[in-house]
Amino acid sequence: MSSLFGDTTTDQLVTRARGQYTPNYRQTPLFATHGEGVWLFDRSGARYLDMTAGIAVNALGHAHPRLAQAVGEQAGRLMHASNLYFNEPALALMEELTRVSFGDRVFFTNSGAESNEAALKLARRYWSVVRERPERTGILAFHASFHGRTMATVTLTGQPKYHKGFEPMLPGIHYATFDDLESVKAALDEAGDTIGTILLEPVQCEGGLRVPTPGFLPALRALCDERDLLLAFDEVQTGVGRCGTWFAYEDEGVRPDIMSLAKGLGGGVPLGAMVTTEEVAEGFQPGSHASTFGGNPLATRAGLEVMRTIEEEGLLESASTVGAYLAQGLEQITENHAERCVEVRGRGLLFGLELQTAEDETLGKRVVAAGLERGLLLNAIQGKVLRFTPPLILERHHVDQVVDSLDAILGAV
Repeated sequence: MSSLFGDTTTDQLVTRARGQYTPNYRQTPLFATHGEGVWLFDRSGARYLDMTAGIAVNALGHAHPRLAQAVGEQAGRLMHASNLYFNEPALALMEELTRVSFGDRVFFTNSGAESNEAALKLARRYWSVVRERPERTGILAFHASFHGRTMATVTLTGQPKYHKGFEPMLPGIHYATFDDLESVKAALDEAGDTIGTILLEPVQCEGGLRVPTPGFLPALRALCDERDLLLAFDEVQTGVGRCGTWFAYEDEGVRPDIMSLAKGLGGGVPLGAMVTTEEVAEGFQPGSHASTFGGNPLATRAGLEVMRTIEEEGLLESASTVGAYLAQGLEQITENHAERCVEVRGRGLLFGLELQTAEDETLGKRVVAAGLERGLLLNAIQGKVLRFTPPLILERHHVDQVVDSLDAILGAV
């Protein structure tokens, strides 16, 4: 495919793009043109081993033949008709999601923020309409969490830096300390009987790839049962095979009442879903919530092919085994560069390598920049945790390249 801009240089295009985008992004000056598997290519033809996968989106990698064919065929048949009517891809995907999860009902969205927004609205309406307890519409979220950028989801996000300038925030949102059951109990007690739902990520992703201590999530489920609370999991980043199981909640067998999905579900096509039980779904009735594009045939056909491919190509098992190999490599990096590395955290193909930045605040940024120079795409969250969310098709020889490159980078920056 030829360039839309002919022989215009990349530097010129970067300047033009920065003059057109609203100034809320800090893009790397790389114009991506195409991808193949775990590789992303730029306008010069240079290729990069993509350990970000579009921030955990490209579950099957770039231009996976099955996904490309399914989307192309569906685009040639029907892309959109609205939720005034049924469509086959949406039904097929809903049946897949309920088959492999705790859920009975599905609401489709176009993004993770929308899925979390739907979860919040459903929880509130369940308490106010179904249970007739409007005083229990409060939500308990967690410090250092991340749930999206809409006004509701940014309020749920327990990071003040994302609230700055958008105050006043949505009322009725409370916070506890992640992985601290006593903090949860204290927050519930302080709020009285105004909280009806606890919402959290099974693994805090943007907050630094923080994996809860074994037993915390089961204890949280037991507390919800004891106090008659809904438990909602934001699996936007952890779900759809990312952690080596369909959903992260499976690791300890903790079943939520509501679950939010997106990112990897569409494999690169904007698609999200909110999954819930039959009882809680009663909170939504005709007219109470909707999405014009949610569940369109094009996006849901993509999601269906992603799920079929993950299952048929054994990518859940691969995420576990290759992820374990990646963990070993990152642990070795940590040993080799103990003065610059703190620890490795994660599961499946979702890992964070925390860097020692107490006396070197720019280390994370420099490592990412050095990776780009070496043809390795990395991402640093909180300025200090290298986040690894590669495509689920990653293989051991790719891991070897990542580890070798990172070893050299940390020895040089």
